[in-house]
Amino acid sequence: MAATSSSPPCNISASSLLLRQPSRSILKDFLGDFGARDPYPEEIASQFGDKVLGCQSTEHKILIPNASVLSLSQLQCSPVSSSQPPLSGDDARTLLHKVLGWSIVDNEAGGLKIRCMWKVRDFGCGVELINRIHKVAEASGHYPSLHLESPTQVRAELFTSSIGGLSMNDFIMAAKIDDIKTSDLSPRKRAWA
Repeated sequence: MAATSSSPPCNISASSLLLRQPSRSILKDFLGDFGARDPYPEEIASQFGDKVLGCQSTEHKILIPNASVLSLSQLQCSPVSSSQPPLSGDDARTLLHKVLGWSIVDNEAGGLKIRCMWKVRDFGCGVELINRIHKVAEASGHYPSLHLESPTQVRAELFTSSIGGLSMNDFIMAAKIDDIKTSDLSPRKRAWA
C-alpha cells in the first residue's frame, strides 16, 4: 500500500497538529532530543513501521547540549538582589529534575526551599559530611542550613533569604553538594549468608 502525497504523514490530521502545544517543561529545558534514532537497514527491510501506532518518521532535530546546561555544578553562584522575584513553583520543579535526592518544601515565611537528607554511619560521619558541605559552600559563597537531626542523619536546606524563596543559586549549590563524595560515610550494607 503506497502512501499518497495528499495525506499527512503518520495518519495525523492537520487540525490536531495545530492544536497540540508543547509541554512547558520541554520549552524551558535546552537539552534537545535524546530519544529517537534512525532505523537500521534490516529494520526497514522487515517493514517494522507497518505495525507502529503513531509516527514512524525518525526525522528529528538533535540539539547538542553544552556542559553548562547539563551540569548545574559547573555554574557559579551570582549575587541576588532583593528586588529579584523568587523562582516560581513550576520553574523550581523543572530545576529539581537536575539535582538528585532533593525535594521542595514550604518555607516558614511562605516561600519555597529545597531539602536533602543523608543517612550516615555514626555521629563522626555526620560531622564529617557537614564539614565537607561547608567547604563547598564557602568556596561558592552560598550557605545551606545544615542540621544533624540524629547521630545518623544529616539534613541540608537551601533557600535565598534575601528574596524569601528559591533562586538559581540554590539549585547550583545543591548540584555542587551532590558532587561531594559520601560513599565512605554511608552505613555499610549487611550481607547475610
